[in-house]
Amino acid sequence: MTSDNQTYYDDFAAGYERERGRGYHALLDELEAGVVLPRVRGRDALEVGCGTGLVLSRVAPVARSLHGVDLSPGMIRKARDRGFDVSVASATSLPFADASFDVAFSFKVLAHVPDLPRALGEMARVVRPGGHVIAELYNPYSLRYLAKRLAGPGAISDARTEADVYTRWDPPSVLRRASPASLELVEVVGVRVLTPAAFVHRVPVLAEALRRAEHLAARSPLRWLGGFLVGVYEKR
Repeated sequence: MTSDNQTYYDDFAAGYERERGRGYHALLDELEAGVVLPRVRGRDALEVGCGTGLVLSRVAPVARSLHGVDLSPGMIRKARDRGFDVSVASATSLPFADASFDVAFSFKVLAHVPDLPRALGEMARVVRPGGHVIAELYNPYSLRYLAKRLAGPGAISDARTEADVYTRWDPPSVLRRASPASLELVEVVGVRVLTPAAFVHRVPVLAEALRRAEHLAARSPLRWLGGFLVGVYEKR
């Protein structure tokens, strides 16, 4: 990630949690954490791009040890205030020895890293053989992509929009193509498969119905239409 990305996320940090604790964004965190939790129980885990620690909060009760890194000092300060062991670092240069963790996971981050193979290689490097790398990409074959194209870049602060950060939309084939030889893709989970727009989760009855439907769709054949595609890899 670049220094421009760092500035963007420092600006984002101030209002990052304004909508994150409820509705649509809370559902995303719930679905993403659900991929991690079965694999991290009693193990050493690393989140790459931990933000303010919202997913760390869901994983912490079951992990043996937990560390987070993020490019943004502003995000890291908020995660540290939550009591997490976190540090400022780039996804493409992780400050850990080889085979330091059982699981490395990353959500909503790798789509903003220009050198995706390098980031996945770093995550694989710090994971022990038999452990897992969990990586989320943005899917162009999705309702989310269509909504973004129609609505245009959203505001993330008074001075910035989503257009101010590098963003890549990767077809599902990239999950295999960009990963190092040491990783075997063992599962793909779709996140935000059926939600047409985030605001529908503000309607209570509809929101609960969609929440249940999204959980069912995440591992169904419809998963390939998820706005976010989560690849689960096992390290050989």
